[in-house]
Amino acid sequence: MHRLLFIFTLIICPFFVQAQDVLSKLEREYSHALNNTEEQLNLAPKYATALFFHDIKPKSYQILQTNISIAAKQADGKYAAILYAVQAMNYRLDNKSTESAKSLVMAKTYSLKTASNEAKGYVQYAKGWILTRDNKTTEAVAAYLKAIEYYENSPTTSTLYGRLGNTAKELSAIYSDLNEFQLEEKYSKQFLLLASKQNDPNLIFDAYMRMGYVYEQKYTQEPSNTAFRNKTEQYYLQAIATFNKNKDAMLSRNSLSYAAINLANLYTGFDSNKAMQYAQLANKVSLEIGDAIHIASSFGILAELALQNKNYDLAKSYFLKASMEIGKSPVRNHMIELSILESLSRISEEQGNYKEALAYYKSYVDKYKSVYDQEKLDITKRLESQFDKERQEQKYIKLQLESDKKAQEIKLINILRAQREQVYNNLKLVEENQRERLKFSELESEKKEQQLRLAKLETQQKNNDINTFKKLLAFKEKINTYYIFFIIFFIVLILLLLYAYKQRAKSMKQRDELHALALEKEKQNSKISTLTALLEGQEQERGRLARDLHDGLGGLLSGTKHQLSYLTPHQSENIEEGISKSIGQIDEAVEELRRVAHNLMPDLLLKYGLEAAIQDFASRVSNSALEIHTEFINYSNSISQEKQLIVYRIIQELVNNAIKHAHTSEIIVQISEEENLLNLIVEDNGSGFDPKSLSMRKTAGFHNIEIRVQFLKGTMNITSELNVGTSVELQIPIH
Repeated sequence: MHRLLFIFTLIICPFFVQAQDVLSKLEREYSHALNNTEEQLNLAPKYATALFFHDIKPKSYQILQTNISIAAKQADGKYAAILYAVQAMNYRLDNKSTESAKSLVMAKTYSLKTASNEAKGYVQYAKGWILTRDNKTTEAVAAYLKAIEYYENSPTTSTLYGRLGNTAKELSAIYSDLNEFQLEEKYSKQFLLLASKQNDPNLIFDAYMRMGYVYEQKYTQEPSNTAFRNKTEQYYLQAIATFNKNKDAMLSRNSLSYAAINLANLYTGFDSNKAMQYAQLANKVSLEIGDAIHIASSFGILAELALQNKNYDLAKSYFLKASMEIGKSPVRNHMIELSILESLSRISEEQGNYKEALAYYKSYVDKYKSVYDQEKLDITKRLESQFDKERQEQKYIKLQLESDKKAQEIKLINILRAQREQVYNNLKLVEENQRERLKFSELESEKKEQQLRLAKLETQQKNNDINTFKKLLAFKEKINTYYIFFIIFFIVLILLLLYAYKQRAKSMKQRDELHALALEKEKQNSKISTLTALLEGQEQERGRLARDLHDGLGGLLSGTKHQLSYLTPHQSENIEEGISKSIGQIDEAVEELRRVAHNLMPDLLLKYGLEAAIQDFASRVSNSALEIHTEFINYSNSISQEKQLIVYRIIQELVNNAIKHAHTSEIIVQISEEENLLNLIVEDNGSGFDPKSLSMRKTAGFHNIEIRVQFLKGTMNITSELNVGTSVELQIPIH
C-alpha cells in the first residue's frame, strides 16, 4: 500500500523548465537575429516556448504575435504555420481552449500555403498534442500518424529528427495508457533512435527514461523475469549517465531527481542499499530545486525503506514531510495524500498508538469521501455533456435522413413527370400517324378515280393520242411527287418511332435503378437489425459476466475480508483456523474467477481450436444426471477463429437451453465438414416442444442463436417432438 506514493512518479514525465543560462543564451541569439528575418523566424518558436515555461507568458505571447505578423507577409506559409501551432499549444496549456482552436485553424490554413512537409507535419503534431490533452485519443493517433507521414517525406533539417522523435514519444505514451505494449515498445525504440540522430542530450535522456518505463511495465507484470528488471535498470542508469555527461546542456535539474526516483523505486524490491543511495540523491536534488512532487516521492521511498527495517518513527517522519510537500504542490494528487494518511494510520497501529491511528484513519475516510463525491460529480457532468453531444448528433442524423428522403421523393417526382411527358409524346405520335394514314387513304382513292377517268378518256378520245399522252405524262409526274413525299414521310415516322423506343428503354432503366436502390436499402436495414441484435447479445453476455463476478467472486472476497477482520494477534489459538478458512475461500474465489474467465474466452479455443474447446465444455457440464457426447466427423479446423468463437457460443446456448427447459439426461453434439459447409447437430432426449408454437422473435435464446447463424450466413432447422426430444441442425459456410 505504501508503494502507491512513489509509483505515481513513474507514470509522469518531468515537465522541463529551461535553466536560466539557457534562457539567457536564447535571448542573446534572438536579439542578434533581429536583422535576419529567416534566422529570427527560426529562433522565435524555441525562444517563445522557453519564455512560456519560465512563466514569462506575456512576453512569450508578444514574441509569437510579432513574428506571426512578419511570417504572414511572406509568400511561403511555413513559418506562420509553425508559429501558430506553437501558439495553439501554449494557449491549450494556459486553459484557453477557444484561442487554442483558433490558432490551430490558422496553422492549418498557412500549412496549405507551403510545400514544406516538415511544417505540415508539425501542424499535425500540434493537432494530435492538443487532442491528446482533450482525451480524444483516436483522433490524436490519426494526427500523429499523419505528422510522421509528412516528416518521412521531408528533406533532413536541423530540427527534423527531434520533431519526429517527439511525435514517436507521444504515440508511445498513448499506447502505454491503452496497454498496447508492443506498439508502446515500437515507438519508444523509434524515439531513442531519432533522439540519437538528433544528438540532443535532453531528447536522449527522455528516450532512455521512456525505454526504462516500457521494461518496468513488463517487469511489473512478470516479477520473476529478471531480464526485464535488468533492462529497466540499464536504461535508467544510461539516463543518469547522459545527464551527468551533459549537465551544462540539460534543460532542467529535476530530470536527475526524476531518474533517481525511478531507480530507487526499482531497487526497493531487491537491493535496499542502492535504493537508499538513489533515494537520497533524489531527495537532495529535489530539495535544491524545490520540486514538491519529487521531494514527496523521495521521502516516500525513504519511508518505505525505513518500514522494511521496522524503523516506524523514522518512516512516520518521512511520511509527514512528504505530506507537507504535497500540500505545497500547485497540482494536488489526492491518491498520494490518501496513501500517506493510510500509511500513517498503519504505522501508528503497529506502534500501539491506536488513538493516533484512529485519527489518521478518520482523516483518510474524510478525504476519501470528498474525493469520491467530487469524482461522482465529475462523472455526472461528463455523462451529461456526452448525452447532450449524442442528442445533437441524433438530431443531425435525423435531419440528414429527412433531407435524403426528400431528395429521393423529388427525384421520383421528376422521373414520373418524365414518364408522363413520354406517354404524352407517344400519344401525339400515334395521333399524327393516324392522320397520315387517313391522308394516304384519300390519296389512294384519288388515284383510283384518276385511273378510272383515264380509262374513260382512252375509250372516248382515241383520236386525241397526243393530248392524252401529254396528260398521262403530267399525271405520272404528279404521282412521282407523291411517292417522294410518302418516302420522306415514312423515314421521319421511323425516326420518331426509334426516338420513342429509346425514351421508353431509358424509362425502363430508371425504373430498374429505383428498384435496385430499394433492394439495397432493405439489405442495409437487415444488416443494421442483425448488428443491433448482436450488440444486444453482447450486452446480455456482459450483464451475465457482471452478475457472476458480483454474486460469485464478490461474495467470496467479501466473506474472506470479513473472516480476516476478526483475526487479532491476542487470540493466537484462532489465527491458524481463521487463516485456513480464508485460504480456502480465496481458493474458491480463484476457481470462480477461472470459471468466469473461461466462459468469457475459452483458452482451449484460442490455443487448440473448436474441437478441444467443445470437448472440454462437454466434460465440464456433464455430471451424474447429464451426459454430453461429442462427435467430430472429417473436421479439419479450417474455419477462422472468429467463426469458431461464434459456433462455440451457439453450442453453449443450445446446450444451456436443453438443460434449462428440456430437463434432458443426454445430449449429443455432432460437427462434420462437407465440401465448403460446416454441419452442426445438437440433439437431446428431453421433453421437447411443438415447433409450430415457437415464436423465434419472442424467445430470447433462439433469437440470439438465429442472429448468430444469420451473421455467419448459415441456415438453421429445428425438429422437436413432445416427450421425445429436440434436434437443431445448422449449416454454416466455411469460407
